[in-house]
Amino acid sequence: MSAITQSFLSETPQLRPLNIMRDLPRVADLVETCFSDTMDAEGQRFVQQMRRAGQDNRFLHWATNAVESTSMPLSGYVWEESGSLVGNVSLIPFRYQGRKIYLIANVAVHPDQRRRGIARHLTEIALEHTWKRKAEATWLHVRDDNPGAIQLYKDLGFQERARRTQWQATPDRNLSNGNLEFDIRNRLADQWPQQKEWLQRLYPDELSWYQSMPWIRFRPGLLPALYRLFMEAETRTWTVSNSSRLLAAISWLASFGRSEHLWIALPENEEERALTALLMHVRRALAGRESLSLELPGGVAVDAMQAAGFKARRTLIWMRADKTSGTVMRK
Repeated sequence: MSAITQSFLSETPQLRPLNIMRDLPRVADLVETCFSDTMDAEGQRFVQQMRRAGQDNRFLHWATNAVESTSMPLSGYVWEESGSLVGNVSLIPFRYQGRKIYLIANVAVHPDQRRRGIARHLTEIALEHTWKRKAEATWLHVRDDNPGAIQLYKDLGFQERARRTQWQATPDRNLSNGNLEFDIRNRLADQWPQQKEWLQRLYPDELSWYQSMPWIRFRPGLLPALYRLFMEAETRTWTVSNSSRLLAAISWLASFGRSEHLWIALPENEEERALTALLMHVRRALAGRESLSLELPGGVAVDAMQAAGFKARRTLIWMRADKTSGTVMRK
């Protein structure tokens, strides 16, 4: 532990490193308390997994030695008041193309303890932790309806790099056929270059350290088909066209019981009615699946998504801090 971190902790006795051998159940309780109003099914599964992990001795012993080598929230810091855990920040390390990147996750402070500067202390020490470990960049994401947290992160040197809206809908075989002026069918091989170009625009490389594009599952051809066959990676792609002009494409990647993920490809000036028709077609085609989810840049295709029955779950602002960004540590 660096001298700065040791000084920080000695001056703030309520703050200490996360001890996964004994803290996970209490962190799970805190996260659930802080985010219950906005927590989706995925978040609930995460909390349940944290509680189970806290009771699994084999996992805990493995995790103690894997803190800095696996992309899991195994390290971080907690804030205690009179023996109660009231604050937490988790740190997740990533390796991408030889670079070390950290994600600051779950900056959580109990509602009764807010506006005391605890979140700032937690974020500051998390940043110092990442710089000590020679991270190239440190990222976090925050809901766009949390202006207080957004301003805090800006004050600490984070800059907004992207806004991503998560959408969700339920498959429904009884939906109407929609607008019949468009031609909807399985993608042709010669449409792949255009689809790829649109995907690269909507899913930028800057965030691929966190969610890489499964290109081999999208591509046409023999080798990708063999990969999908042997890996049991079921994938389908539909397109919508008008007078032989490709207007949009949607790929579906089966995810074995979780929300089925869709990837949309469309031009900058999308044809709203065409995209709505394609989305409704996909909702019919995947009837029987539990739910469908997808992610798009904030503000993109909002009317088309809503017209097709998709609901926006949340918009996250992705923010990045570099070691040279001017972050000021507490003295």
